[in-house]
Formats: sequence, structure tokens, C-alpha cells
Amino acid sequence: MEPRGGGNQTAVTEFFFLGFSGVRKGQAFLFLLFLVIYLITLVGNSVIFTLIQLDSRLHSPMYYFLSHLSCLDICYSSVTVPKILVNFLRQRHTISYNQCMAQMFFLMSIAGSESALLAVMAYDRYAAICQPLRYAHLMSRRVRVPLATTSWIWGHLDSVIHTALATNLAFCGADQIDHIFCDVPPLLKIACSDTYVNEMALHMASVFVGLSPFLLVVISYIYILSSILQIRSNTGRRKAFSTCAAHLTVVIIYFGMINLNYNRPSAGYSLEIDTLISILYCIISPMLNPIIYSFRNKEVKEALRKVLGGQKAGNNFPQQPEAKC
Repeated sequence: MEPRGGGNQTAVTEFFFLGFSGVRKGQAFLFLLFLVIYLITLVGNSVIFTLIQLDSRLHSPMYYFLSHLSCLDICYSSVTVPKILVNFLRQRHTISYNQCMAQMFFLMSIAGSESALLAVMAYDRYAAICQPLRYAHLMSRRVRVPLATTSWIWGHLDSVIHTALATNLAFCGADQIDHIFCDVPPLLKIACSDTYVNEMALHMASVFVGLSPFLLVVISYIYILSSILQIRSNTGRRKAFSTCAAHLTVVIIYFGMINLNYNRPSAGYSLEIDTLISILYCIISPMLNPIIYSFRNKEVKEALRKVLGGQKAGNNFPQQPEAKC
């Protein structure tokens, strides 16, 4: 992949990130902070994925999708955080042109896949709560495997389009990115060639890859909440609402931040706001997902206790997955 320049301008072979350039004395603290967040993300999601694979009682549709979410969250953090950590150690926040294109490709593919998977997970919970008698049929292996596979393919197809368009941009020697990693909007901001097609593709993707899955989540939860309101037990309703509120909080943060990041014109970007938004949906969200989606689940906690205690997990689990939000 050849570095892009413009006319007789020097070709760009390396980009400089400005996201943490104003932080001088706090580099060591930020390194430790991001390292801790990254390790928590890796350990938390790896534990969830491993438990689901080892315990046959967790081989239900709900946990099947959770295992895919854990994989995506590990990939999400691994695409951005290691490079940030290396740059903190070097005291020089740079990335080569080819690495930048690769980072952007994997970042957008994982983001698109996670958006689709969250919508699939919402549909799974709708089927479990609103269609319990048909749940086994609606979420059979012949259905859930293609749904998960399509989520991965969906994100990668979207990323191929944006990356292909980005490699055709000319930068005319501009090599300073107002961000902490390579992404489409900051690159469009410094490009000296026409970015109209890139911006239109970005807006289209925000609708089909960002907004559409979010609307599917909202519709699913409207039906879910309607069913929960029919529960006679106040304790049951409070428990269900509490669990749904935690899940919906993560969904709103993720979809809100990702649409805010990709659905604005290039002229409307602020370095501080973009850095905060990116940290929320690319670094903090993958760390919180295992806690909110799984560690609050009694079956997962029981499996973890039995694995740590050297016992065979799953002996006391119910045969059918518990319908939870």
C-alpha cells in the first residue's frame, strides 16, 4: 500500500496523533490507566468466553451470542489500546501510513459487527421473553449461527468500503491527526482531496450500520418492557427493569457515541470531545460489557465459582435459559 501525497508534495509515510499531545507530566499515569483497563478487558472477556465454551449448560443461544460479544470486545480494545500504550512509552504518538489504514479497517469492521450483534442479542431476548413457547425454534442452531456469522460479515463489508475510499485520499504532506487512533472522520479532516464520496459513505453507514441496529434494539425492548409490565410480582418487575436498565445503558452509550462520532461533518470536530467519545465506546465499553452482560448473571457466577473450586460446573443449572434482559 503506497503512502498518499498530493501533486509534488511529500508523500505521507507517518501520522502524528494529537489526542494526548497536550499531556506532558501525566503520560506515566495515562499509561498505567490504559494498561489496567486493557488487562481488565482481556481478562473479563476471556473468562466469559472460556466459561461458555467449557460449561455445556451455557451452550444456549443467549450465551452463544455473549461469547461472540466477548470476542469482539477483545478485538475492539486490541486494535487501539496496544498502540496507545506503545506511544506512551515512546513519548511519541505516531503510526505509519500502512498501520493507520489497517487499524482503521479493523476498528470499523469490529464496530459494525458489534452494532449488528447487539441487535441480534436484543432479538434473542425478545424471543425468550415474548415468545417463550417458540424460543427453541426461533433461536435454534440453524438460526443463531447464521445470525452471528452475518454480524461479523456485515461489519467487515462496511469496513472494506470505507478503507478502500480512504486509501484514495491525498494528504498533501498533512500528517497530524486530531485523534488518538486512526479513524475515518479525522482522516477526512486533513485530506486535501475531495472527500464528498467518503462523507456520503460515512453518513450512509451511520444509518444502515449504526442507526438501523439501534432501532431494532429499541423495537425489541418496547415489546420486552410491555411483557415485563404484565408481570404481577412487584419484585419480579423491579428485578427485570433493573437488569434491562443496565443493558440499555450500555446500548445507548455505545450507539449514541458511535453515531455521534461518525454522523457529523468533518468541520464540526473537537479534539477533546472526540477523544472522550472514542475512549467511551472503544475502550471503556468493552471493559464494562462482561460485568453488565455476564458477571451479573447467576449462572455465569455459579459456573465461575465451580471452576475456581475445581468442581464440574453446571450440575445445578436449569435446562432452559433464563429469560432476562
